[in-house]
Amino acid sequence: MAVSRRSFLKGALLAATPCVLPASVLGLNGTVPPSERIILGGIGIGNRGSHVLRWMLEEPDVQFVAVCDAWKERRENIKKMVDERYGSEDCQTYPEMKEFLDTRSDIDALLITTGDRWHATASVMAMRAGKDVYSEKPSSMTIAEGQAVVDTAARYGRVYQTGTQRLSEGKFAFSNELIRLGRLGDVHTVRAHIAPWDAAEMSHDWLPEEEQPPKSEMDWDAWLGPCPWRPFNRTYINGGWRGHYDFHTSCIGEWGAHTFAQCQVAIDAADTSPVYYHYVPNKTGDGMVVEFANGIKMVLQLEGWRGSCGVRYEGTEGWVSVADGYNVPDVSDPALMQDYDKIINDYMARTQRPMNHVRNFFDCIKTRRPTVANPTVMHRSMSTVHAANICMWLKRDMRFDPIKEEFIDDPEANRLRSRAMREPYIV
Repeated sequence: MAVSRRSFLKGALLAATPCVLPASVLGLNGTVPPSERIILGGIGIGNRGSHVLRWMLEEPDVQFVAVCDAWKERRENIKKMVDERYGSEDCQTYPEMKEFLDTRSDIDALLITTGDRWHATASVMAMRAGKDVYSEKPSSMTIAEGQAVVDTAARYGRVYQTGTQRLSEGKFAFSNELIRLGRLGDVHTVRAHIAPWDAAEMSHDWLPEEEQPPKSEMDWDAWLGPCPWRPFNRTYINGGWRGHYDFHTSCIGEWGAHTFAQCQVAIDAADTSPVYYHYVPNKTGDGMVVEFANGIKMVLQLEGWRGSCGVRYEGTEGWVSVADGYNVPDVSDPALMQDYDKIINDYMARTQRPMNHVRNFFDCIKTRRPTVANPTVMHRSMSTVHAANICMWLKRDMRFDPIKEEFIDDPEANRLRSRAMREPYIV
């Protein structure tokens, strides 16, 4: 085919013109090259989720690319936040989860910060689609849901982290290390903070029906997910789902998701559950004692700290107590605070875990090591939450077999280890 002299010279000139690429594409100027970045997406990112996402966006090797939410306003808010962060308009939005998971094979990991009702179901769906998962807490609604998360992570070889971020904070890690190092002597009692609002007995009623918005604005069916059908009421989507049995894990689960995990990791019971639950005749579970097979007792408490999500560990040689808002833990003897920084640094060196919960997740995506709040830690501590709730609901003492994961000689309690799930959201 004939080529004119002018076309030939034009082509030669273009070929000789250098191609200018942004430094970030080449991994220059301190940026991370695309081949080493973790491609992140999100599901159901609201107020709490926005806080976690901002935390994640600080990590230089993470790139957030897409968000899925049944509520248009929220997915558009996240797109705006991410696009402003990157100075682009590239963040994609999706209203439907199955399409999102099916089409975005480029996404490595997902941040799941829906309401409680969706945490386990979305995590299982995401891991089946080949995604690693960071799920906010409480990360399961039932014992059966927790089992499903553990089984799915193992079967599909996925990295999973639940959002119990105090396991990655220095003052809490230090308190746990005091037990491991024997500084408190023989630990006999640990105390776990539960939320000072709502009750263990939740409402089984539902709010009055309001006019449902167009599906393009709010997919109410998808918002409900695996829960029973309930009439639309805007109070639900603005956080008023708390305190309702269909959507919540009670005041025990609200903070117990954090504090039970902290206590069970501290006493080396992260892979088991208490064997005795002692009912207390009040609305919240305050003062309930649960006992582990090794004889250590955990007490559920509303008060005893100057901040939220507190824990206290008591041994034959002393005690330590810590909560949000403490600069350092309270201790029975100032001598226990010796080597505070060294103990934390030694912990990080020994475990290869930073004092940064989301960084631990991203590091484990790359190394495929278990996270600090891995599926077993989540499931076993949440099983304690669920069993304590069941104890309060049925108003009697209970025995639990942590091997079979069932209540002993109590068919009524065993029926409450799972809930019916609504089509097509069964996993």
